[in-house]
Amino acid sequence: MRYEILGPVQILTDNERSSVGTYKMEVLLRTLLIRNGQVVSLDQLTQELWGETPPVRAGASLHVYVSQLRKVLNKFSLNSDVITTRAPGYILNLGRDELDLNLFLSLSEKGRLQLSMHDHAAAAETLTKALELWREPVHASSYEGPIIREFANWTEEFRVECVELLARALLASDQTSEAIRILYSLISEYPLREDLYAFLMEALSRSGRRADALEVYRTARNRIRDELGLEPCKFLQETQELVLNDRMDELRIMRSRHDGSMWARAM
Repeated sequence: MRYEILGPVQILTDNERSSVGTYKMEVLLRTLLIRNGQVVSLDQLTQELWGETPPVRAGASLHVYVSQLRKVLNKFSLNSDVITTRAPGYILNLGRDELDLNLFLSLSEKGRLQLSMHDHAAAAETLTKALELWREPVHASSYEGPIIREFANWTEEFRVECVELLARALLASDQTSEAIRILYSLISEYPLREDLYAFLMEALSRSGRRADALEVYRTARNRIRDELGLEPCKFLQETQELVLNDRMDELRIMRSRHDGSMWARAM
């Protein structure tokens, strides 16, 4: 059995997906899965389910939701006791079951390693498999409590990074058109991420579309000025200068150093 939390909460068994019931039960299961192997207190679960204004009988309602969730999971899980009561709350142990988040992180790290070893085609295949686990983004604004909100923000950063790695693998394996398509799509989601504009400019320039690359810079500059009242960052400005003067070797070196610095900070 596999739990899926990279999108709506679902359970996958024998290639069939099942929901766990009500929205509150989905929130409860998502919270326990995010903290799997750790005790989540009653207070924490209450906040995830109802935010800062829980109902008078929140404690009793929480126990009912846990009881209902146990019944659902016991029908599917490979484990005998999925949710265990342990002071001051509850703990969920994955045991022999899988979690899509763990699979995503494992595949994305494998793809990163393959990319670092210049096995670009294999990296593209691995990273594509990782991203296929995402059924849709998890939006932090849709939830009340800090556990799921922090999880949503953290995993979204990993998703975007994985997409960027995929675009780099595609670009390095001469699948430039697909890399460009992915970057345009990502910019539509995050119109103020300057690194994405710089990457797209590089990809366009390497495919012989220097005029399009310079147009991307103008678009980025206008958006940043209109939204933030600022000029583009130094890296984006330097990318524009190198593209303008057709200094692609220097652009590759600068991008390599920039990516290395970013990944080092992320570790």
